Amino acid sequence: MSFAGFAAYSATKFALEGLSEALADEVGSLGIKVLVVEPGAFRTGLFGNASTRTRIADYDATVDATRSMVGGGDGGQPGDPAKAAAAVLAALAAEHTPLRLPLGSDAVDAILQHTESVRTEIEQWEHTTRATTFDD
Repeated sequence: MSFAGFAAYSATKFALEGLSEALADEVGSLGIKVLVVEPGAFRTGLFGNASTRTRIADYDATVDATRSMVGGGDGGQPGDPAKAAAAVLAALAAEHTPLRLPLGSDAVDAILQHTESVRTEIEQWEHTTRATTFDD
């Protein structure tokens, strides 16, 4: 999922997720595990990165909330990187490693909410989208 203010960051994550889905299918039978880690906010250096504070006035209406969160959130993120690392290692050591591992309550909540939103939108447009097949 993505939101205003994180377009470029999310684009790279989406590309890696697609690659990882295909890679998991390609190498799973060889005993190679693929894990997509989907972290929430963790106390890393990301929010302290000055490049996320670039301001373009035309985007104020859409990215100000994100800019404020990032600008004021460094050091207050709920996620503990050491616990995240332990969870990743546990997932990789498991007999059935998941393809996706959301980390942190904020990540789980956001992903579930996003998934429900996508499902609702697809259901609202299902008749239209299914009507695009050839009439045989």
